[in-house]
Amino acid sequence: MHSALTYQPVARCSVTKARAATLQLPHGPVPLPIFMPVATQASLKGLTPHQLDETSCRLCLNNTYHLGLKPGQATLDAIGGAHKLQSWPHNILTDSGGFQMVSLLELATVTEQGVRFLSPHDRSPMLLTPEHSISLQNSIGSDIIMQLDDVIATTSPDHARIKEAMHRSIRWLDRCIDAHKNSATQNLFCIIQGGLDLELRKECCEEMVKRDTPGIAIGGLSGGEAKEEYCKVVTTCTDLLPDHKPRYVMGVGYPEDLVVSVALGADMFDCVWPTRTARFGNAITSTGVLNLRHASYSADFSAVDPDCKCTICRPVSAGGLGLTRAYIHHVAAKETAGAHLLSIHNVHYLLDLMRRIREAIIADTYPQFLRGYFSTLYAGDKTKYPAWIVEALRGVNVDLMVD
Repeated sequence: MHSALTYQPVARCSVTKARAATLQLPHGPVPLPIFMPVATQASLKGLTPHQLDETSCRLCLNNTYHLGLKPGQATLDAIGGAHKLQSWPHNILTDSGGFQMVSLLELATVTEQGVRFLSPHDRSPMLLTPEHSISLQNSIGSDIIMQLDDVIATTSPDHARIKEAMHRSIRWLDRCIDAHKNSATQNLFCIIQGGLDLELRKECCEEMVKRDTPGIAIGGLSGGEAKEEYCKVVTTCTDLLPDHKPRYVMGVGYPEDLVVSVALGADMFDCVWPTRTARFGNAITSTGVLNLRHASYSADFSAVDPDCKCTICRPVSAGGLGLTRAYIHHVAAKETAGAHLLSIHNVHYLLDLMRRIREAIIADTYPQFLRGYFSTLYAGDKTKYPAWIVEALRGVNVDLMVD
């Protein structure tokens, strides 16, 4: 299958499965591993395109389902795609619309033909087929497009339905490949399904790898399953995926999940969480998430995160805004500026975390990075380390409990 990307290996951790690479895409290079902010409707909530650019983001997400509804395909075709629509000079990844089968399930019916939705705007009917999903993504012009897959929550007790969805996702990939008109400029990624059943995941990996898409995603996770089960699926899949292609775990964004998942061999992640949690007054920091709406921060004149170099935390003398926790506390509850400022900080924090991870992999010090990261997060108290983290990292030769 034609590929409009180049995966260039840079380094591998000698202990874990972590990898560093450069992904060359039509709108420029992207360092891997990477976190991708989610600009659902061609807009990252709380940030202008210029502000997103300043966070160092070079690959963000748009949502095919929502852009297909509004502004609609005719408008996207008229302006020449989503890059021009949102004045974004860097890369875009679009999901297929398949996730809405879970998030909007009461509005959706799944058949072999596709997914029939009722619009959440006016409840008008919309049929999303593999062919229509690809057509919409061709109009959006995103650098990475995703196949339409049949998505079932991992917590579903209906094993037969999970198996059906896995096989249907393979059949739908074939239809997506046939429908894809812009393979010279857009990269189609397949999506591994199979719930928490590792045998189904292995079968799906084998079939999807045969289709030779430019990149491969692990889908259907971050849906409420136990972290131990999540880790088993990720490491099982990365063991079976080719070394020369990017691996994307969909819907993952908590810092500790990112740090562990990289150790398990994954390269790309996305989540709405950093901007969503910002709207509740929460700041992501190296010592955990701080709810700055809490009264205890009303007279705290330190930076949101003293270790952070984002424009919010950076002092005025260094070209930043030098805003304090007390100021964010003041505006978080009653001004949209609070959510806006915390969104900038949170997105920058996760992108910078991935930068530090990448540097550690290149220096072949990722096990030391893991020890330092969790020691800082839990203030050196190993009794507080979650068991799932300890066990997952033991599976890749790092024992956090041993100095």
